Amino acid sequence: MLEECGLPYIMKPVNISTGDQFKPEFLAISPNNRMPAIVDPDGPGGKPISVFESGAILQYLGRKTGKFYPANERERVEVEQWLMWQMGGLGPMAGQAHHFRHYAPEQLPYAIDRYTNEVNRLYGVMNTRLKDRPFLAGRYSIADMACVGWASRWERQGQDIAEFPHFKRWLDTLLARPAVQRGMKLRVEEASKVDMKDPKVYELLFKQRARAG
Repeated sequence: MLEECGLPYIMKPVNISTGDQFKPEFLAISPNNRMPAIVDPDGPGGKPISVFESGAILQYLGRKTGKFYPANERERVEVEQWLMWQMGGLGPMAGQAHHFRHYAPEQLPYAIDRYTNEVNRLYGVMNTRLKDRPFLAGRYSIADMACVGWASRWERQGQDIAEFPHFKRWLDTLLARPAVQRGMKLRVEEASKVDMKDPKVYELLFKQRARAG
């Protein structure tokens, strides 16, 4: 979204394998200790504002710039329902498929089948939706931006993209956009060096419970 809107930004990595997400300065921005989160130094009234959760960030930037998030109520509802669909469905289900297929310490056929099948169902929903329109809400919007990251990982989710020709056409269209390419090429070198099999890293990432306030 930042690339599509031409907004200047500085990416600040948070090393989740060493616990940076639990530092007070980050929790002040993202109480759920998750990425993404942003700080806009030029927020409402000219004062800084922080926003966490991808959907909230996209809506905020859409309102701020007037781009990819229509002001017309009927059109906005179209965008919002697919944005919420991603936040409540595609993102969580694809995330679980990733976890049980690639990160779980043991292969659990039920869990793998459950989430692989659910992602398949969700891709089917997208495929049907995209049969007669180029983008999820008709025009390119924050709903498409919310979905493209997970959708681009279809192979890791155990899917056959050939089953979903309209979904594939949509995905190819998004991945061909220069701004999407620039955004998705952002990489943190340290992230590629994280050993997910390290017990300490695994404990930090996947065994967190509530912390005392």
